[in-house]
Amino acid sequence: MPTTPARPALPVLQADCANCFALCCVALPFAKSNDFAVNKAAGTPCKNLREDFRCGIHTRLRDKGFQGCTVFDCFGAGQQVSQTTFGGRDWRTHPDTATAMYEVFPVMRQLHELLFYITGALALPAAAPLHADLRSAQAETARWTTAEAGALTGLDVGALRGRVNTLLLGASELARAKAPARKKNHRGADLMGARLAGADLRGANLRGAYLIAADLSGADLRLADLIGADFRDADLRGADLRGALFLTQPQLGAARGDAATKIPPTLVRPAHWTA
Repeated sequence: MPTTPARPALPVLQADCANCFALCCVALPFAKSNDFAVNKAAGTPCKNLREDFRCGIHTRLRDKGFQGCTVFDCFGAGQQVSQTTFGGRDWRTHPDTATAMYEVFPVMRQLHELLFYITGALALPAAAPLHADLRSAQAETARWTTAEAGALTGLDVGALRGRVNTLLLGASELARAKAPARKKNHRGADLMGARLAGADLRGANLRGAYLIAADLSGADLRLADLIGADFRDADLRGADLRGALFLTQPQLGAARGDAATKIPPTLVRPAHWTA
């Protein structure tokens, strides 16, 4: 009898800095701003990076003006590139790997982010009609995470994102179908500084919405679609985010919350939130 091909194992979707060669501190650029104290070019090690690939100011990043570092999450792409794609060869002792490693890392991060969202969609009972297609997309994306560096740099990740996004949109629609605020479509809306305290946003579409410094204190965001929503400095004190769709740890880290903010059990309450 013919055998069914084994489904590729999913990579870990949480950062494991101990098994990464500090790729986010080297490969990515950043500009002097409220998020970063200095300018840094792509491919240049951060001035705070130590020889052991650890951050020299890790416990003082916010105090030193590197808030952007505290909210970044590679979704586990760093250790995947370091240990799988390049087999444990770091860019310091094997400088010939550096350029390719820096090019692969952003691609891998997108793949891991897609896997994070697909995993979230598969956890939605209402999205059951799409689960077969989601699992196929998950398997395809997982296979790419084990590809060689040359194949990854040539991958049209935008096309893959487009196909996956169609499925995620469908899953979102199914999950939000009976939510009270499902007809509130704020996709990509400019809601910077908006006064939404106590708002009923259950099932609202907030994909890609600019919620910078918005007042969402006490708001009900259960089942709201939050893919790509910008929560920088948003007030989430007392807000209810349980069951919010596609909410990520970086989004929480960029916002302000407190002990009364309700978050999904799969995420961690940021250390800088008030008691």
